[in-house]
Amino acid sequence: MDFQGFPKMARFSRETIITEKIDGTNGQILITPDLQFFVGSRTRWITPASDNHGFARWAYEHKDELIEGLGEGRHYGEWWGSGIQRGYGLTNGEKRFSLFNVSRWKVRWKEGETCPACCRVVPVLWTTPTIDTLVIENVLHALSCYGSIASPGFMDPEGIVIFHTAANVGFKKTILHDDIPKSQQK
Repeated sequence: MDFQGFPKMARFSRETIITEKIDGTNGQILITPDLQFFVGSRTRWITPASDNHGFARWAYEHKDELIEGLGEGRHYGEWWGSGIQRGYGLTNGEKRFSLFNVSRWKVRWKEGETCPACCRVVPVLWTTPTIDTLVIENVLHALSCYGSIASPGFMDPEGIVIFHTAANVGFKKTILHDDIPKSQQK
């Protein structure tokens, strides 16, 4: 019988980053060490011929910029805008790609780098030294009152993501129907 040790636990009192949860569709860009380029949705690889709301077409149109600006690795984000979920008030087919990994881009901003011009980063609403439910509720309430930061003037944002950096895990909390799975909402 192989021995299996107990996994290491993350410290609770570590940085927590609260970002806006954008209601679109998940996207992934994979850039391999030899600069191969792949595009995916939440569940599968996609191509311009087998697309997800035009994300693969957009990614291949910006391939060189994405390879140079993102670099090697898996880059997850939200593809959102006109014709996708809430739409966020964007019209005429306008769509955006917002990267999830705000910690990576925060470091790069300090070094004078930015993400590619064709991308955005999900808005950071608050950072706190530990998970604080009062802060979480206040941030969610402010978002519901003042509207989306990702798309200013759009007054029906979905919610927030609470990311605990030490545990490397995120939790979502929606403004409406947080207690009901999305698949059961009408």
